[in-house]
Amino acid sequence: MKRTISIALLIICLFSFAACKESVDATGLWENATYLQDTEFGEGAKTVKVEVKVEEQIVTFTINTDKDKVGEALHEHNLIEGDEGAYGLYVKKVNGITADYDIDQSYWAFYINGEIAMTGVDATDIDENATYRIEYTK
Repeated sequence: MKRTISIALLIICLFSFAACKESVDATGLWENATYLQDTEFGEGAKTVKVEVKVEEQIVTFTINTDKDKVGEALHEHNLIEGDEGAYGLYVKKVNGITADYDIDQSYWAFYINGEIAMTGVDATDIDENATYRIEYTK
């Protein structure tokens, strides 16, 4: 009987941990973050997942959208901000965290499937099978 109860409690604990969303500590640059845990946004026919990595911590945004570009989907939910330039959107803020090369030589690097992207977020078509990451870099 005790063994059955122990196994049942173990299973409940495992399911409880699996149901929890990943979250990060609100320290360092994360103090200014809008979201500290994995979050899902919107409704739409396409689903895009974007990891935001800062100081070795990551949150993942799952965005359901009808937009065509990664940047449009992020902007639709106020997850990115920046300045329009000759080469497209220069992203300065992601999830409330600012990276500005002119101030401290920091910037947001954009990766597709683990490789640095050859296009910016505003020029990248959504591929639901791709893994996207925006990483604070200095």
